[in-house]
Amino acid sequence: MDTAALFASLVGLPPRQGVQRFAEASVPIFPCKPSEKRPLTQHGFRDATADFDQIRRWWTRWPEANIGMPTGAVSGLEVVDIDVHGRVRGFAAFELARREGLVDRWQVLVKTASGGMHAYYPVDPQRPQPSWQAARAGIDFRGEGGYVVVPPSRVLFEGNSSGYELIGVGRHDAVPVDSAALRQFLDPKPAPPASPTTQVRRDVDADRIAAWLATRVEGERNRALYWAACRLAENGVPDHNARNVLGPAAEHAGLQTSEILTTIRSAYRTVVGPTAPFRTRAPGRPLKGQVIS
Repeated sequence: MDTAALFASLVGLPPRQGVQRFAEASVPIFPCKPSEKRPLTQHGFRDATADFDQIRRWWTRWPEANIGMPTGAVSGLEVVDIDVHGRVRGFAAFELARREGLVDRWQVLVKTASGGMHAYYPVDPQRPQPSWQAARAGIDFRGEGGYVVVPPSRVLFEGNSSGYELIGVGRHDAVPVDSAALRQFLDPKPAPPASPTTQVRRDVDADRIAAWLATRVEGERNRALYWAACRLAENGVPDHNARNVLGPAAEHAGLQTSEILTTIRSAYRTVVGPTAPFRTRAPGRPLKGQVIS
């Protein structure tokens, strides 16, 4: 399938005419509600087909329906979804990933209704990759178990009707995305702690980490807090001390108390173990200027 040629052929067409192009290219599709992204069929993307007779029946019944396409092996396409919602902008994270060579060899780029972007990649049939979300980075991956709305669909967004449009064609040597590597880059998880006999402890300046955390902005605050809490946990700092040190800095950055407790708890359970105790009220005084080793 020539994905670039398929999407180029959709330019200027209404959805009802665009569905035929997908059927001709043997790309399975299914109808979504007019001006929306929700499926119209009972089983959603699992009902997708390239059978033209079925497609014709659907769009005869729902002539204004948008077009949904399942991602993964069934369509041969995977999508990196760059979100634009509120103050979350995924373009910066996508650009950083592109510079690292993680997402730079796409087939087509499509503008979404919200002003975000879909980057399409071929599937590696030997390596099924599940869908996932890195919300703080503003990036979603659509693979197995996912779907996207495709051109020439139109969606009502913030009171205005906006279309999915082809905005770029990649090189002819497009390759599949390594979604696990991309996810680790966007939302890194700390390595499991070494055994007590081999662990090397590093000095950690708790106040310096807290000062850095206090300067984080929306879109990176939770990830920064999680990283900082993991560093303290790895160096044996009790969880209540981590709360005393990192809590005020995270609040200064704009996080709520419930978010702070949840993130620090998650970090400690990742590093120390799922049964690690966690105190929601921190006794004692905060650590000030202490170097922990």
